[in-house]
Amino acid sequence: MEYLYNTFLYHPFLNALVLLYNTVAFQDLGIAIIFLTILIRVVLFPLFQKSVRHQAVMQRLQPEIKKIQVKYPKDREQQAKEMLALYKSHQLNPFSGFFLLLIQLPVLIALYQVFVSISDPQTLAHGIYPFVQIPAELKATFLGLINLKAQSIFMVGLAAFAQYLQGRAALPPHAPGDSLSDAERMGRNMVYIAPILTLLIFWSFPAAVSLYWLVSSMVSIGQQVIVNRELRIKQ
Repeated sequence: MEYLYNTFLYHPFLNALVLLYNTVAFQDLGIAIIFLTILIRVVLFPLFQKSVRHQAVMQRLQPEIKKIQVKYPKDREQQAKEMLALYKSHQLNPFSGFFLLLIQLPVLIALYQVFVSISDPQTLAHGIYPFVQIPAELKATFLGLINLKAQSIFMVGLAAFAQYLQGRAALPPHAPGDSLSDAERMGRNMVYIAPILTLLIFWSFPAAVSLYWLVSSMVSIGQQVIVNRELRIKQ
C-alpha cells in the first residue's frame, strides 16, 4: 500500500511541485503551490464537480425531504422508499458524497506531506525523478513575503474566509419566512463552523498548507457558481 501511495500520489506531487518551482513559478514556492493546486483540480475536475453538484442538489431537495417526513411521520419504511424515489428522479446517490470525500483524502494527505517535507534536502534527493533538477536552494517563500515553512495567521485567515465564501455559495435560496428542517439548519450553521474549524486545524500547520486550502476553496467557489447556474436553468 505504501508503494502505491508513493508511486501514484506522493512522488508525482513532489516532482510536479519542484518542476513547477524550477520553471513557470520563477523559483517562488508559493506560486508553484498555486499552479500545482490548479493542476490537480483540473485533473480531478469531474470528481470535484460531481461532489459539488451532489451537495448542491442534496441541499435543494431538503424541502421535498421534509414533506416526505411530514407525510409519513411514523412509517420509516415508506419514508425510505419515497426518498429513494426522489433521489432516483434527480439521478442522485445519497451515499456518493461520502465516497467522493473518501477518494479525496489520500490526495490531501499526500499534498500535506509534500508541503511539510519540501524544504528537506534529503527528502528531495530521495524522491525526485532523474529528469527533474533539484534546486540548489529552495526558497520556501511566497512572493518573498510569507515564509511557507512557518505558521502564518494571515494565510490561515484568508483560507478561513475563502471557506466561508465557499459555504455561502453552496447555500440554496431561502425565503425569510420559510421554516428550516434540522438538516437545513445544520447546513447553514456549517457556513460558520467550517471557517472556525479551518482556523483551528490549520493554525499550527505550515503556511504552505493554508495556501493550498485557500486556492482550492477559490476554485471550489467557481465550480459552485457553475453548478448553481446549471441547476437554475433546469428548474
